[in-house]
Amino acid sequence: MAQPNSGIGNVTTNTALVEMAMAYSRSRVLCAAARLGVADALGDEVRSARFLAETCQADANALYRLLRALASIGVTEETAPEHFRLTPFGQPLRKDAPQSVWPDVIFWADLLADEWSLLTDSIRAGKPAYQLRDPQIPSRWSQVPDASSIFRAVMGTAPAEDYAPIAKAWNFSSAKVLADLGGGGGSLILAVLALNPHLRGMLVDLEPSIDAAKSRFAEEDPSSRCELIVADLTQSVPAGADVYMLKHVLHGRQDEAAIAILKNCRAVTPQDGTLLIVEFILPPLVSHADPQLEGHLMSDLNMLAVTGGKERSEREWKAVLEPAGFILTGVYPVGGDNRMVRNVGIVEAKPARQRR
Repeated sequence: MAQPNSGIGNVTTNTALVEMAMAYSRSRVLCAAARLGVADALGDEVRSARFLAETCQADANALYRLLRALASIGVTEETAPEHFRLTPFGQPLRKDAPQSVWPDVIFWADLLADEWSLLTDSIRAGKPAYQLRDPQIPSRWSQVPDASSIFRAVMGTAPAEDYAPIAKAWNFSSAKVLADLGGGGGSLILAVLALNPHLRGMLVDLEPSIDAAKSRFAEEDPSSRCELIVADLTQSVPAGADVYMLKHVLHGRQDEAAIAILKNCRAVTPQDGTLLIVEFILPPLVSHADPQLEGHLMSDLNMLAVTGGKERSEREWKAVLEPAGFILTGVYPVGGDNRMVRNVGIVEAKPARQRR
């Protein structure tokens, strides 16, 4: 969607750079709507601004102004003076929508935006925001009671078919047991199992994520071939697989912490086994503007501000794999334009030969 092209207050010429600087306004509008529960209050009905203000426990005039702003970006529609309904575009903001984006909006526009507010300080210090925050000012993560459940709702809970391009990008035909480490809700391993009926699986994650995945695995057919295992990858990795897979796990770690997890993987990977790392793979050079690459590099800064981790180039992946006892043996692009897999790649690594 195009960037807004009218300035807030029209205090300066709206160059492209200024429009970028003001782009947060849409984010904050969506965040306010999600936090107030506007979409849920509207449902499938036309509602008055006054009714919505009572339902959302907001000031009637202020909420009316928010509803008009939402209408200007296509989320709501004003059908009569001070009466609104939710558009099809806005439907996913409802918590009860089949493909609800409510957790995603809160995750990005509220919880992570709080960390991004300290990006300048993170860049000065080379440290994530949580290490730089004034201890007297609590983070949004600590203030929001449902922060952990929102995180789990965003990670790995999309339909399994959305991850099919990853499952097709690497040949699992000779594999016997696949372990998805830090696999969240299990979308990726369900996609792989669906395309490879011979394969058995292990979904490995922390206890809250495994508990959240249990109901899903009780319903989906390929899940009968998958064991759910609670483990902390920083402590150990369960044995029993010949292929181990990490998707968007290591980018959240600094090199030293990533190497520690990789060493735990190496300790259980058979000599003829394989490690697959599914991540963005940065190019060696950024020589021109590139909207797709922009997303990767924004993710890199997101890791800096939020976790202290980083996105890596092929060279940087080699630099963390080799000290852990792996050699990089291939990089496989993932096709498809689904937002869940767009522009990710699979780094394939094999155990290095043990020195005698």
